[in-house]
Amino acid sequence: MNAPLKTENLPEWRLDDLYAGRDDPRIEADLAAAKADNDALAAMEGQFEAARAHPAKLGALLDRGLELYEGAVNKLWSTGAYASLSSSVARDDPAWAKFEGDLRARSAQIAADSLFFTLEINRLEDAELEAALVAHPPAARWRPWIRRVRLGRPHELSPDLERMLIDRGPAAANWSRLFDETLARLVANVGRERLTLPEALNRLSDPDMRRRRQAAMGLAKALAERTSTIALSFNTLAFEKQIEDRWRKYPSPAAARHVANEVDADAVDALESAVVDSYASVSHRYYALKARRMGRRTLDYWDRNAPLSTAQPRLYGWDEARSVVLDSFSSLAPKFADVAETFFTQPWIDASPRPGKQSGAYSHPVTADRHPYVFMNFMGERRDVLTLAHELGHAVHQTLCSPLGTLLADTPLTLAETASIFGEGLVFDRLLAEAKGEERLGLLAGKIEDGLNTVVRQIAFHRFESRFHVARLDGELSPDQIGALWLEVMGESLGPAVRLNRGYEHYWAYVSHFVHSPFYVYAYAFGDLLVRSLMEKRREDPVAFTPLYESLLSAGGAKTYVEALAPFGLNPREKAFWASGMKQLERLVDEFAALV
Repeated sequence: MNAPLKTENLPEWRLDDLYAGRDDPRIEADLAAAKADNDALAAMEGQFEAARAHPAKLGALLDRGLELYEGAVNKLWSTGAYASLSSSVARDDPAWAKFEGDLRARSAQIAADSLFFTLEINRLEDAELEAALVAHPPAARWRPWIRRVRLGRPHELSPDLERMLIDRGPAAANWSRLFDETLARLVANVGRERLTLPEALNRLSDPDMRRRRQAAMGLAKALAERTSTIALSFNTLAFEKQIEDRWRKYPSPAAARHVANEVDADAVDALESAVVDSYASVSHRYYALKARRMGRRTLDYWDRNAPLSTAQPRLYGWDEARSVVLDSFSSLAPKFADVAETFFTQPWIDASPRPGKQSGAYSHPVTADRHPYVFMNFMGERRDVLTLAHELGHAVHQTLCSPLGTLLADTPLTLAETASIFGEGLVFDRLLAEAKGEERLGLLAGKIEDGLNTVVRQIAFHRFESRFHVARLDGELSPDQIGALWLEVMGESLGPAVRLNRGYEHYWAYVSHFVHSPFYVYAYAFGDLLVRSLMEKRREDPVAFTPLYESLLSAGGAKTYVEALAPFGLNPREKAFWASGMKQLERLVDEFAALV
């Protein structure tokens, strides 16, 4: 049996190249600089509409206005990132919670003064804007950002209402904060142990079925004790969204997210339909095969991600994980590995699990004139190596597109998961190539389960959110009602071979995306199936693929997902595109079936 991984020597980030502490005078200096940029921009109010008949003048005004706007964004996002990063490793510290909340409120007030800018741009006609960008060529670089702003044009409110929503934003964000702090304080009693949320979730992959069951039941009880608070947060945020969506005339609860992602609702519907059509041949079939392999008729929900072998899974040390990831990235192109290596040589990764640190993983881009930071809870298992690759994929993507500047580097969710999932795929291919026998079968199972978790599970999450928000139109849902929706949707996706035991009805409560980013989750499935298509293109012609792929990442948010994929000959608007990705996952299940 492997000895437990020692986590005390794992890296913890240093944020002093952002700010040295809550009292660092650079924070006040950056807030003042952001206000100065916004004040200068505010002085231009009315000039854009006044110049609509003078293309060259309008183009020059747009260029100057966007320089000021991005300058303010850089300062506000930098201070905001520091507050968020610091708080995410100290959710049990009220001082950091207060600092984050107060800073959010101050930043919102400063940003509100530039509200007129996008509203005034959207009062211009398409032909007027295009003439201005042609007449003043330096302004043309902002065309992709202006295009994205124009997508929200049909949904804008009056200036006073838009200002009101900005002013009340920090208070509304406290519901998300309540959710975070509730889960950060969660402790599950598991046997004689007291586990945090990340530790309890990690235990659900333990080789010992008794330990998995104990963790599942302990976590279910801990969540049940908190569902009234979490349901209140969820209901309140959904009701606020419902009101705003109605005023903005969005046709569905997910429509605002589609606009932000620059994706057609029809494309998301095609994605959902293709995945749901594959439930039986992929998800249901795999879990039935896994149950048979484990000598069972059905799996309990805590067995869903269980290793096939009862032997203790192999643990990876931090240095080994680093080597695997960098070697895998280098196989694509040395440049990708070189960028990723910087995050190991600099104190830009926080991987150490500890009390007060929230669960999950992310790569925070901060701003284009800074650098990203990677956050995760590394416990040495295979999936932690893949998570490291996932987040470093984000970090490489964010670094490659940073020359565009913060506004253009900001990537819609439809493309934001591309490099991260691709990074995971590279690492998995490396691990699988080196494995034989039972280890190969276990890795194959893990790959299938990762695909199910990223595609099938996330689409099930999307369907759960959709049904919840529709039901919320008729009034607040109790925790029991939310739990019933959860069981219905998850049961559809997992199939008859997975038993949803008592307690599982509470598991919706730890999914942070439902609270922080409504309808974010389909982007994972979108990204995974998109990457499966890209990896097929790489297999066809590795040499030609790499420069096209680097160009896709370097474009950040400057291209739509349709434009970005066109050079590869891929059309994501067709259901067949998504069905093809599901067929690849089905072939992995075929290979697994042949081995069991």
